[in-house]
Amino acid sequence: MLNSQGRDLAYPAIPAEATSIPAPEVSMSGHSKWATIKHKKGALDAKRGKIFTRLIKEITIAAKGGGGDPDGNPRLRGAIVAAKAENMPADNIKRAIQRGTGELEGVNYEEITFEGYGPGGVAVIIEVMTDNRNRAVSEIRHAFSKNNGNLGESGSVGYLFAKKGLIVVPKASGDEDRLTEIVLDAGAEDLSADGDTWEITSSPKDFDAVRDAIKAAGITPEVAEVTMIASTYQKLEGAPANAMIRLLETLEDLDDTQNVYSNFDMEMSEVVG
Repeated sequence: MLNSQGRDLAYPAIPAEATSIPAPEVSMSGHSKWATIKHKKGALDAKRGKIFTRLIKEITIAAKGGGGDPDGNPRLRGAIVAAKAENMPADNIKRAIQRGTGELEGVNYEEITFEGYGPGGVAVIIEVMTDNRNRAVSEIRHAFSKNNGNLGESGSVGYLFAKKGLIVVPKASGDEDRLTEIVLDAGAEDLSADGDTWEITSSPKDFDAVRDAIKAAGITPEVAEVTMIASTYQKLEGAPANAMIRLLETLEDLDDTQNVYSNFDMEMSEVVG
């Protein structure tokens, strides 16, 4: 059963002990550190086939929901930009659009959002596109249970996240004053420092304009996406941190998974590639 936001209401309630695990809460700027951790582990480029599959699903469902013209369909436009950034052949993109619009026969995907807790009370959101709801629910539940986590009810952790446009650029690409002027004029909400990078956030509707302004200034972003950004982060160390990484990797490896978000953070010095 889905609520008005398309989320499944049929999850088991979170056991009381799952919400009472003490964990240090760290307020930090920017996006989930999981992307940074994956980059250091060398995991981002290892699964190009899975990336293509996810992008094709996104293009298909975007075209199904908003039509095959990217000029009038922002979600489709963003999916096409992401696909081109991964060097997806134009024919693959075209066929995915045609399956979405019904010009070609294709699989009927359903979007489901799962929420839960990982080790140490870390919040996790998983966005799924599946042609088999029962399989997706079973696999997500199993991933949580075998990695010291708990699948939660709809809304259990979603309030900790907000959908934002996120762009990350190297600090070496320009000084703060110049970059601030460029992005604020284009509609960005904030610019903050995170190590050797600048993180720029915007509303989803202003994301394209901010990204285009940055590129027009001759700056190449390291990250440019509409994502879910946590309001606070949970920092783990040692065994709990490693268990959390295993959970996130298990969830991302599932065939139906599109995106995984969490408020997990750890010291980069502890990341083992």
